[in-house]
Amino acid sequence: MNFEAVLKIGGSLSRGDSLAAVCREIGRLGARHRLLVIPGGGDFADTVRDHYRRYRLQETTAHEMALLAMDQYGWLLGDLMPDGDVVRDILSARRTTANGRVPILLPATLLIQADPLPHSWQVTSDSIAAWIAGLAGASQLILLKDVDGLLPDRSQSETAEALPAMSVKDLLNHRGGVDEYLAVLLASLDLETWVINGQLTERLVELLETGQTLGTRISRE
Repeated sequence: MNFEAVLKIGGSLSRGDSLAAVCREIGRLGARHRLLVIPGGGDFADTVRDHYRRYRLQETTAHEMALLAMDQYGWLLGDLMPDGDVVRDILSARRTTANGRVPILLPATLLIQADPLPHSWQVTSDSIAAWIAGLAGASQLILLKDVDGLLPDRSQSETAEALPAMSVKDLLNHRGGVDEYLAVLLASLDLETWVINGQLTERLVELLETGQTLGTRISRE
């Protein structure tokens, strides 16, 4: 059984008041959709970044610490999400989904064992979620952030409107909104990818139910 969608819950959502509502909605959606949740890093990853700069840590040390930071955020999501179960591997995630519940995959064990990605801050939970989506055979990757989508490159305006669509080739030359390695991964994966505002849970519902919503759709072509 493949997953309908991998949802990455960005760490930025933990800094507002919407995280609990997002988790409740995803828990409800899990009864109708085969979902796999990947945690972001949030404040836990920011602590790693701070120590990386302060102590000039090696890239591999910071990489593995950041994976453990994602695990910590995952435990938080598991506590907030009704009908959600924390898991550590794809097989357990499939079993959870088959029981009508939502698996929240803690990525550290899987990523440290497989070691598929560069040890660099160019790789964050965006790329990790994409890699797991490919491994799990998901057809869609949805990145839930605190913005409406990807802004035009170099735009710093708070009033700029998000781009409705872009190709993976466009993403290779785009800066901001997602990590720098994501486009490299997406070029090799058969995934429909969306960046949407996770603070507005109705957009996630609309996307899963209709295939469209306000946000940025990233396609291979």
